[in-house]
Amino acid sequence: MNYKRKGHQPILQEQIYRNEDGSRLPVLVFPALNAAGFAQHCFTTRLGGVSDGYLGTLNLSFTRGDDPANVHENFRRVAAVFGKGEDSFVLSCQEHHTNVRRVGREDAGAGVIKPLPWTDVDGLITDEPGIILGTFFADCVPLLFADPVHRAVGASHSGWRGSVSRMGAVTLRRMREEFGTRPADVLCAVGPSICQEHYEVSSDVAECFRKEFPGYEEQILIDKEDGHALLNLWEVCRITLLEAGVPDKNISVTDICTCCNPELLFSHRASRGRRGNFGGFIMIKDV
Repeated sequence: MNYKRKGHQPILQEQIYRNEDGSRLPVLVFPALNAAGFAQHCFTTRLGGVSDGYLGTLNLSFTRGDDPANVHENFRRVAAVFGKGEDSFVLSCQEHHTNVRRVGREDAGAGVIKPLPWTDVDGLITDEPGIILGTFFADCVPLLFADPVHRAVGASHSGWRGSVSRMGAVTLRRMREEFGTRPADVLCAVGPSICQEHYEVSSDVAECFRKEFPGYEEQILIDKEDGHALLNLWEVCRITLLEAGVPDKNISVTDICTCCNPELLFSHRASRGRRGNFGGFIMIKDV
C-alpha cells in the first residue's frame, strides 16, 4: 500500500498475510526489532477485517460500538499472524497512566475471551513464550521492547500524559525489576502514531513538556502565535529511551503518521473521534 511517509528510506515495512477466505491482512513491522530473533511483533492497520462503516475493517476495540462478533473475528485473524488463537492474547486497559503489569500464562485470553482483571494498565511485560501482548491506538504512541539477553518483551501505550511521564523509561524499569533487563541490551520501537505536523497541544500541555525535557524544547516543540504548540511525541519517546540507557542504534522510530494516513490507520484527530483502534503486538516465540 502507498503510505505517506516521513523521510525517504522506509523504516516500517509491510507484510501481507492471507485470511482463510483469501483476503489480504497487511501488518507493519520494524526489521530492526525482528533482529532480536526470539520475538515476533506487528502493528495492524485498519485493513483486513470484517467490521463495517467508520470501524472498517480491522477494528480491535469492543468499546467503539462494533458488533462483538466482528471484533472477535478480527482478533482471530490477528492471532493467526502469530500462529495462535484468541486465547493467547493479553490486553492492556489504557487510562493514560504509567502502570506496567507483568503477565503470564495464567492471564492468557484476558480482554478477548475473558474479562480483564485490571482497569488501569497501559503497559504489559512478560518473559513467557506464546503470550501475545496487545496495546491499542488511534494516534497515541505504541512502544515495543525486546530484551534478547533475558528473553523478555514489553508493550506500552504512550499518549501525551504517558510521554511526559516517561512511559518508555517506566517500562524499562519494570523489566529490570522483573527480569534483570539492562536498557543497553534492549531493542525498542516507537510505532505508528501522530506526527508533529498534526499534533497541536495547548500552552499548558506544552509547558509540561518544557519542564520535563529542559534543553530539548527546540527538538520537541514548535510554538504557534496563539500560544499553542506542535508537539513531537516521536522525539519525546526517543529522548526518553536514550536517557534511560538504550543505545540510539537500538531505537527504531516510525516514519508513518496515523493522521496522514487515515484510510490505512485509525486516527482520532483525522476522524474527529469516529474510529476504531488498531493494535501493537509482541510475543516471545515458542521454543
